[in-house]
Amino acid sequence: MSTVVEELLQMQISPAGGGGGRDSQSHPGKEQQAAGVGILLQIMMLVLSFVLGHVLRRHRFYYLPEASASLLIGLIVGALANISNTETSIRAWFNFHEEFFFLFLLPPIIFQSGFSLSPKPFFSNFGAIVTFALLGAFIASVVTGVLVYLGGLIYLTYRLPFVECLMFGALISATDPVTVLSIFQELGIDTNLYALVFGESVLNDAMAISLYRTMSSLKSHAPGQNFFMVIFRFLETFVGSLSAGVGVGFISALLFKYAGLDIDNLQNLECCLFVLFPYFSYMLAEGLGLTGIVSILFTGIVMKHYTYSNLSENSQRFVSAFFHLISSLAETFVFIYMGFDIAMEQHSWSHVGFIFFSIIFIGVARAANVFSCAYLVNLVRPAPRQIPVKHQKALWYSGLRGAMAFALALQSVHDLPEGHGQTIFTATTAIVVLTVLLIGGSTGTVLEALQVVGDDHDGPLSESLDGNNGYVAPSYNEDATSGNRLKMKLKEFHKSTASFTALDRNYLTPFFTSQNGDDEEEHGKIDYCQNVA
Repeated sequence: MSTVVEELLQMQISPAGGGGGRDSQSHPGKEQQAAGVGILLQIMMLVLSFVLGHVLRRHRFYYLPEASASLLIGLIVGALANISNTETSIRAWFNFHEEFFFLFLLPPIIFQSGFSLSPKPFFSNFGAIVTFALLGAFIASVVTGVLVYLGGLIYLTYRLPFVECLMFGALISATDPVTVLSIFQELGIDTNLYALVFGESVLNDAMAISLYRTMSSLKSHAPGQNFFMVIFRFLETFVGSLSAGVGVGFISALLFKYAGLDIDNLQNLECCLFVLFPYFSYMLAEGLGLTGIVSILFTGIVMKHYTYSNLSENSQRFVSAFFHLISSLAETFVFIYMGFDIAMEQHSWSHVGFIFFSIIFIGVARAANVFSCAYLVNLVRPAPRQIPVKHQKALWYSGLRGAMAFALALQSVHDLPEGHGQTIFTATTAIVVLTVLLIGGSTGTVLEALQVVGDDHDGPLSESLDGNNGYVAPSYNEDATSGNRLKMKLKEFHKSTASFTALDRNYLTPFFTSQNGDDEEEHGKIDYCQNVA
């Protein structure tokens, strides 16, 4: 493999050499050949990543997950490019701006995440997922930002302004446990724990990008804005994007229900329209000055829960395979690029202390996130449904950083002046690589040490699917809770979650789909089993 890559790299020396712009203009054929070789190398790396990932998964080698293998391939190719003295030409193949991430790579990844979130086990844990994803991401962002700022004040780390520290805390709070989830499936981890990890990772991306955009807006405007204006800007960004995504999802559901497209000779039209709606949602939000990533995420959730049921069976199989395909390609390419970037780009490695202490601060913030939110969730859950401590530890350990954190860090290079963005980008890239390689590779061992492997009996899915759409009503004891207002409020919120589930089953599902709630429930069980398999 290394010999082939070196030969391909050597083919690029003369076209990329010192001829400058005049030489490239006089040899358009060589320029076209160089572009073709560059694309060929990228395809080779993608093919190698998928084949190597399959071999590792088939042999149950958990110490090198698929994402880690993609990172290492990028690192190796980048190192060979440096050795072959072709770093200028090969960097041009990968030299795209953050717009490429947000327009072409992240949308299919985020939509597929939301599209996979609607099966029954996730909605039966909806209250806990929202708590971890929204409140938890906010806690992690603030704790990380404050600790980084304090570290700068006492000269432990590179000093950044407070708002920039909060921006860093927001972008680094986005988790992407794709590596951990694949190991969860292989080891047979408890379904509710899987749902919590997956659901949190999906929704906290929306929270992280909204917080980042809010802090970035705060920095670019007058610094004297009061606290309420900051809250208003955040709610405007998050709620507006959420509303746009949900609205587009509902419109698509009604269109596919009443347009009569679920017949054989209109399958192509049906699939084309279904694929276009997510990007319509994304561009609508961006055009309104909102966040397209948040919008397309909730469009994916709504379209899977409602619109998907209105498709013909052939179209259902096609769109599921299509979005899984493009999201796998995009995510693999992101990890390859991250490894390649480490080897090729000029990073601010002079601030190694900032990277080291940031990792410690992130661990502390993750602990504050998980254990405080688990405490709140357990306050309102009956004993059989409470999150055990060993699951909380597994949830804390599974908070890897991935594509969203990397893309936001790439954007920070342009958002922040005086090299601060480059420092954040270097730290984020290093953190993503270290967490994927070290934490991802050791997840299987840690899960066995926590004794959560094969732990389905602790929270069986069959129990959570019985009655009231997976919700187990807590036993209200007035004497025990009369003096605890917080606990009562949390119980009311938990009860409202069940009320929403009943509303969805009795009213929303019949209105937006051509089947009743019971059919949707059964379909969700079958679809979830297929996804896990």
